[in-house]
Amino acid sequence: MTAPTPSPCAAVLEHLTGRNRGHYSWITSDAMDIWLDGDGGLRVLLPGAQLPEGRHMARVLRDGERFSVDAAEGAELWVNRQQVMQAPLARGDMIEFGETGPLSRFRVYDDQTRPKPTIGEILGDTVSYLRSSRRSLPRRAMGACAGLAGRVTSDGALLFRVGVLAALVALAIAVALQFRTDRSLRAQIESGQFQVDAVAAALSETQRDTIRPGDLTALQEELRARLLVNAERLETLEARSGAEMRVIGGAANSVAFLQGGYGLRHRESEQMLRQVVDGDGVPMRLPNGRPMLSVEGNGPVAEVQFNGTGFVLRDKGVIVTNRHVARPWDDEPGVRMGGAAMEPVMIRFVAYFPDRVGPMELSVRALSDTADLALLVPVGEEVLPEGLSLAGQVPLPGQEVLVMGYPTGLMSLLAQSGEAFVEALREKGETGFWQVAARLSEAGRMSPLSSRGIVGQATGAAVVYDAETTHGGSGGPVLNLRGEVVAVNAAIIPEFGGSNLGVPVAQVRALLGAAVESQ
Repeated sequence: MTAPTPSPCAAVLEHLTGRNRGHYSWITSDAMDIWLDGDGGLRVLLPGAQLPEGRHMARVLRDGERFSVDAAEGAELWVNRQQVMQAPLARGDMIEFGETGPLSRFRVYDDQTRPKPTIGEILGDTVSYLRSSRRSLPRRAMGACAGLAGRVTSDGALLFRVGVLAALVALAIAVALQFRTDRSLRAQIESGQFQVDAVAAALSETQRDTIRPGDLTALQEELRARLLVNAERLETLEARSGAEMRVIGGAANSVAFLQGGYGLRHRESEQMLRQVVDGDGVPMRLPNGRPMLSVEGNGPVAEVQFNGTGFVLRDKGVIVTNRHVARPWDDEPGVRMGGAAMEPVMIRFVAYFPDRVGPMELSVRALSDTADLALLVPVGEEVLPEGLSLAGQVPLPGQEVLVMGYPTGLMSLLAQSGEAFVEALREKGETGFWQVAARLSEAGRMSPLSSRGIVGQATGAAVVYDAETTHGGSGGPVLNLRGEVVAVNAAIIPEFGGSNLGVPVAQVRALLGAAVESQ
């Protein structure tokens, strides 16, 4: 329709929603009636004109350069989200006709303000609609997007519209080219995305646990107090019983510090999942803070690092530990999802013993499907320590036990090593996960911790005891005062007075038997 030539001061209703969206209704006299017809459209009529079918909603009045609006009898009217019966109108006011009726912007045009809206005004109207509409947020968002798109294409400047269309065409071409390039690879690794996300999350957790120079500084500040506490605990423990002292001394060399790292490998190409680094070699990160990973990454392999405890079994040539230590990705459900494209693989798995220098490479001999147990063997012709014996019966409630292991992993070993050793690591910059363990072994500082507890309950499924331990101690031996293994330390129950769970040795015997049969 052709709009009338505005007077030096003219008003118009710009309809933002409803059937009239994108259209304008000019206020051409001192009084104009606004009706809402049965189809939800707004009609603006002169008083006395033939009335349409519908509801009389309001009357807009003009007095010189001032405007006001009166709600019709029984009608509901909102101005800037406030329900009114009568209200003055100013340039830019938002008027909503009825509880679910359309929303319109009131505009006044004069010599300084021209009827053709600018891009800024269009964006401003969109923001005002989002703020003023009383619809639900999803409906407001959809309406705002639809209105913005419609007005930009119809009201925006020609140059702007041409620019938008050109940008859309360029984007479509770029997307098509990228799709053709990446389609094959994406189809191959799509089912492994859950695994990649899970490894990224686990890698972030590992990196939070990585020893940094700042951690060494904090450790040095606490070292003297912690060493004093550990020494007092050990002295108290050894003073209680000569038997306990003999058990600890005799078992220590058979208790191994286990250290490993795993990653994801693309099944078809056998490429490892790697970190993506920038031109300066700095790992790139996603908006959520996790590292950016890709099978075509140009950085190091994305290695999720872990540690635990194991012990040698006498005359069996195997190391016993927990299944969740030997297969740490079993504790990460995301890593096990969508395995058609990616598979978790152990990158490195080693053991350190107190009485020898250097790591011993390991492989998995057997995994239990019914208990948290695994058997490990050395790679090559490595000779294991003498080892520990399994107890012949389940411990009784109230019986004393000793738990040995490496709780908190490298941090507890560093705490036992002294301030001078920590300072030397810091000066050489040897604070990496693998470097610290190697230096501890070379310095003869690889030694398990011991804690004493009481058996609370013992069944064929689990042994419950209150000896102190934490993560890193998983897979360690639970010993009676004869030095025999009564259980394998497996889980912590912090909600129940610090109690812990161990896997009974009967389950170890069952796994040994199954391993022999499978040979």
